Amino acid sequence: MTASVRPAHTAPGILDSAILALLVFDGVLTAVLAVLFLPVRLGTVPFPVSVLVAGVVNVLLVLGARTVTDRTSRMALPVIGWFVGIVLCMSGPGGDGLLLADWRTLLLLVCGLVPAGLLLLKFASDAAVARGTSARPS
Repeated sequence: MTASVRPAHTAPGILDSAILALLVFDGVLTAVLAVLFLPVRLGTVPFPVSVLVAGVVNVLLVLGARTVTDRTSRMALPVIGWFVGIVLCMSGPGGDGLLLADWRTLLLLVCGLVPAGLLLLKFASDAAVARGTSARPS
């Protein structure tokens, strides 16, 4: 089985842009659902399972964005959408916020951003190495 490799710096098609926009929407939707399920308890113990789900889904969103673009900045758009969704949940109408002011909110931000950020950093460094080796004279 061979994978098709897109040439560098190709213009994104309409379908690629639509898929990327859908992934950004999925990022916002994931953020809202993660915030809504953040106060879940297992008996009397806080059990923020949405924190782990948000981290896994953000990594999958980055991997999905990688299938339609080769630029790291465009791969980061679903994670940026996730962060915008979190920020929108911080304050609601009338000053009501959905996010709790405790350790679970910090854990949600860390687990949601760090794994996807590390994956993006890996993709960016791989692209920089590939550019550096292709620019060197043989």
